[in-house]
Amino acid sequence: MDKNIFTVDEKDQGTRIDKYLSEVFVDKSRSFIQGLIEKDSIKVNGKVPKSNYKLKAFDEIEVIFKEPEVLKVDAEEIPLHILYEDKDLIVVNKVQGMVVHPAPGNYNGTLVNALLFHCKDLSSINGVIRPGIVHRIDKDTSGILVVAKNDESHNKLSEQLKDHSMKREYYALIEGRLKNEKGTIDKPLARNKRDRLKMGIVDDGKRAVTHYEVIERYNGYTLIKCILETGRTHQIRVHMASIGFPLVGDPLYGFKKQRFKLKGQVLHAKTLGFIHPTENKYVEFTTELPEYFIGLIDKLRNEIR
Repeated sequence: MDKNIFTVDEKDQGTRIDKYLSEVFVDKSRSFIQGLIEKDSIKVNGKVPKSNYKLKAFDEIEVIFKEPEVLKVDAEEIPLHILYEDKDLIVVNKVQGMVVHPAPGNYNGTLVNALLFHCKDLSSINGVIRPGIVHRIDKDTSGILVVAKNDESHNKLSEQLKDHSMKREYYALIEGRLKNEKGTIDKPLARNKRDRLKMGIVDDGKRAVTHYEVIERYNGYTLIKCILETGRTHQIRVHMASIGFPLVGDPLYGFKKQRFKLKGQVLHAKTLGFIHPTENKYVEFTTELPEYFIGLIDKLRNEIR
């Protein structure tokens, strides 16, 4: 454990504590500092502040950096589709049906289990259960994820997620023929108060923005591209359902009667672009749609010939 104690200078009065500390500890991002506050690892005058706390002259700040916990998640020899890898990060194409990280009742067979077998160096920022995981996609959503191998890369990638500069494009098959060629859904999301497994449109929720455009129309279905401005849990699924066009196969937000026998929502994270954390240049990765997705589209195309 590393404890740091210092006093705020008069010239820094009025500065937000997360901004101030990210400048004091130049290798730590504001989101990382906010995480420390949430874990009660930062105190001002003996009390845990909020991330937006504005400093006063002569405030005494205590910052504790705890040693990373020893990983207790088993490494498993599970095949991975790796699109790119270097000393800082790994870009993987996750298959449908794979959970990203362990959780109570599901500690095996996840992407993290596979990553631990493949790579011994993963960032420690998200602790023992989510090493290296910068962002997540749902179990039954396939597609691209970037995984950080060290804390510096993790911080820089997380900042891009937070400031919405990371490019994330998904392909989705939705119920119904969408008339608009393109559109934007700007509706706040939060946990559904009646069903904790679901997210919902909630006035005081976090802002969520999804841009969409039509790729192809079929009899009763539409293939769309969704561009995420924000990245909330179940964002595309809830947003499209909220305008009456839920994803095909979605067990939570979709129609009760499903024409096709599917394992889950037809949603694929197709393109991911970001500034490389150490090379400082833009990189972009894209994948083909999975076989089941392509097969479904081919079937729908044949019906309109």
